[in-house]
Amino acid sequence: MASTPATVTEPCASPPTHRVVQAIELLSRHSGERLSLAAIVRATGMSRATAHAVLTQLCADAWAVRDPEGNYSLGLGLLAVARRADTAFPVRSLALGAMHTLAADSGVPVFLAEREFHSGSRTAASAKPGPGEAALDTIVITEVLGTPSAPWIRPARRMPFAPPVCREFVAWAPESERAAWLAAADPAHRDRLAAVLNAIASRGYSVERLADDSAPMLEALGALRHSPVTDPLRHRLSAMIADLITIDYLPDELGDQNAVVSVAAPIFSPDGPVIASIVACPDTNLSAAGLGDLATATIAAADTVTASLRS
Repeated sequence: MASTPATVTEPCASPPTHRVVQAIELLSRHSGERLSLAAIVRATGMSRATAHAVLTQLCADAWAVRDPEGNYSLGLGLLAVARRADTAFPVRSLALGAMHTLAADSGVPVFLAEREFHSGSRTAASAKPGPGEAALDTIVITEVLGTPSAPWIRPARRMPFAPPVCREFVAWAPESERAAWLAAADPAHRDRLAAVLNAIASRGYSVERLADDSAPMLEALGALRHSPVTDPLRHRLSAMIADLITIDYLPDELGDQNAVVSVAAPIFSPDGPVIASIVACPDTNLSAAGLGDLATATIAAADTVTASLRS
């Protein structure tokens, strides 16, 4: 899974509905806190009157609660909806046990990325994309354990199903889908991406790496990102950090120490396509043996979920 701040933006078809979604997403990102109306207004850009109206309705439907001091948090009504939704999207619930084991054994953050299919009426459990359909889909982070160093790794984060990201979703795809995905890549990267897809399919996992000579610059940028800077500057620094990431490792490129951001292994649907991946995020230098051990553990976690889906 690529470490990139890229996201998917679509035209807002219903601004009132979007405001409700904004409020729920904000409360969910601060699930252990209670947010004031003023904080919600600042974070969402809504007017005070609009935010108050949205939150009043959410409280009436038990999707949010308001404490005596006038602060807001998620309500139990939303939890009931989320639990019902789990039955429609089983990968997360099936993956949690394996993810907890991987995170505990490896000592690194772990997240789950799921493919969201937008082509026709296909579903994640039985999807078989046709030629040229890959770009219509997105990847959604549905669970995060621990605190990954990249701030964009958070639940509900959406990413485009496009190169150079999502390689572990493409490596086992039919040739027509691989070709469509590669055609969307920067022409300068296509040969490397094709070789990387073959390597991933052979070894069973993808790797996000840092160019060896970029580590000092990355350190400096990372320190700046965590200093008191404005949100626009923080986002720009995150983008610059992403630009330093090199596309995977080929077998002959591994050395004594390898800068590894993340390792991702695929989860296959009962019908065969990759519908999700489990991603371990060491974000450190690993020996070739250390990388191999982490990759083996990540593959085992993903294979456990695949087996559960097929049973």
